[in-house]
Amino acid sequence: KQKVTLPFYSLAAENHPQQTVRCEFTPGNFVQVNGPINHDMVTQAVSWLDPQADERVLDLFCGVGNFSLPLASSAAKVIGVEARGFILAAPVAQQLGAGFVPVRKAGKLPWQVVGESYSLEYGTDRLEMHQDAVGPQDRVLIVDDVLATGGTAAATIRLVESCGATVVGLVFLIELEALNGRAALGQHSVQSLLSL
Repeated sequence: KQKVTLPFYSLAAENHPQQTVRCEFTPGNFVQVNGPINHDMVTQAVSWLDPQADERVLDLFCGVGNFSLPLASSAAKVIGVEARGFILAAPVAQQLGAGFVPVRKAGKLPWQVVGESYSLEYGTDRLEMHQDAVGPQDRVLIVDDVLATGGTAAATIRLVESCGATVVGLVFLIELEALNGRAALGQHSVQSLLSL
């Protein structure tokens, strides 16, 4: 099996300096992490240090090589969840030859929308997409950067299914296993590249 090295860095937080972390993912196996892992790494925007890293992540998301995501190839639409999900979902959609659909926070889309409210630790929020973005004939792949508690992903599933579309799977760059976000996603197929 080929080892894929994905170098990331987290943006500097107010009270501590920027940190670099190197992650190695062997398709089909667990991730090796060399360096510090902290809360800011997974809550702030993820940037690539290596110009080839985005291509390798895209290949992994789309099932190229030994990493298998069999349902991805059947997706007619790829949904990116605001906002870091856009960065990952748009190139995945292009690679799969599928349409890209942004799911945004309330009030940001310019046309008629459907929405879904969901609970947060500190209140509620709402996600929206254009009312004609997906329909009963569509098979949808949901892509986002982090799976934490699963609240945002579960709301996205409900939003897609309320339009009659079928969710074929969810793909995340990072999964915070201790928060058990998969439990909120029912029987849907879920894959993540990095499990922390």
